[in-house]
Amino acid sequence: MNRWLLPEDIADVLPAEARKVETLRRAILDLYQSYGYELVAPPILEFLDSLLTGTGSDLNLQTFKLVDQLSGRTLGLRADMTPQVARIDAHLLNRKGVTRLCYAGSIAHARTPVGSAAREELQLGAEIYGCATWEADFEAISLLLKTLSVAGLNTVYLDLSHAGVLEGILDGQNISKEDVEALYSLLQSKDRSRLAIWAKCLPAKSAEALLALTELNGPCGEVLAKAKQILPKHKCIDEALAQLERLSTAAACFSNDVELSIDLADLRGYQYHSGVMFAAYVDKLPQPIARGGRYDHVGQAFGRARPATGFSMDLLTLANLSPLAQRKSAIVAPWIEDASLANKIAQLRQVGEVVIQALAGDAVETAEYLCERELVKQGSSWEVKKK
Repeated sequence: MNRWLLPEDIADVLPAEARKVETLRRAILDLYQSYGYELVAPPILEFLDSLLTGTGSDLNLQTFKLVDQLSGRTLGLRADMTPQVARIDAHLLNRKGVTRLCYAGSIAHARTPVGSAAREELQLGAEIYGCATWEADFEAISLLLKTLSVAGLNTVYLDLSHAGVLEGILDGQNISKEDVEALYSLLQSKDRSRLAIWAKCLPAKSAEALLALTELNGPCGEVLAKAKQILPKHKCIDEALAQLERLSTAAACFSNDVELSIDLADLRGYQYHSGVMFAAYVDKLPQPIARGGRYDHVGQAFGRARPATGFSMDLLTLANLSPLAQRKSAIVAPWIEDASLANKIAQLRQVGEVVIQALAGDAVETAEYLCERELVKQGSSWEVKKK
């Protein structure tokens, strides 16, 4: 076996793509900074019990595990940075008011996620802590759309949902954690026949409401009107629908390239979220480019209840889909000992030019730079000329 082979669904990022990823990362983090978000960098390894605090079993299955040779305890290689950022807000910053945090770092999955071709991602995200009102959810959604715009992805299909709808339907029912996970899977796939079999243990009204969720998707106004008619009257459901209506109304300010819809059966990560949920789709990608929503209970799991909402995405996937692929122009210079040449190269680099030195007769091979200019000596000075 070749020693240099990488594990399955693990890949190198080569120069041109790596530069594109880094350029996007800088531009997006600068965008977040303009909104007042502070950058944090949690460790890639943590004790497993801390890393999985407040999360569902899905994250446990996706987490690489190893033994710490210093403490003997089990460590986890993070598969999601959001719980780590919630821990930082709850225990290290310990602020009372609204806190905005952002992050960008590598995560790894023990299994290749459905719809993905990679087990390693560069997760990018933004979170708002300490604000329980709809304005925080709206800011998170707006910032997500601006993030995609920075990458040149302006045509976006945004789906809204709400964890409170299912919470209201199941209120008072004694359902195990495993059964809830099975239910969420059936709703996600909209498998009505199997969902009907699963719901036989519930009261008739609850079973009918679960089946209705599979058809409550489409334009916001139509879905909300239909949901108010056919879903049972319950405080959680009424509040959830009111919040979705408020958000969809505020979304009128979004660009015409953003198509907004509601899918009340799209409850991926239901056990993780506690309120509004959203997923952004773009052309040429069957799965969401980004997901987010409210997850107030995660901070509570760390011993400090804090309202929280935000979103995350894979920056590698974003860069791959981004049409912003312009190669940077570079200047080729001879690799010789010449004080005036060295001074000229230093001046050019200081103003942002890329200068690549090459020996006489050697071709400059690069996928990242467009070498269409060169430094040529004219008299006693060096000048930039087109090749």
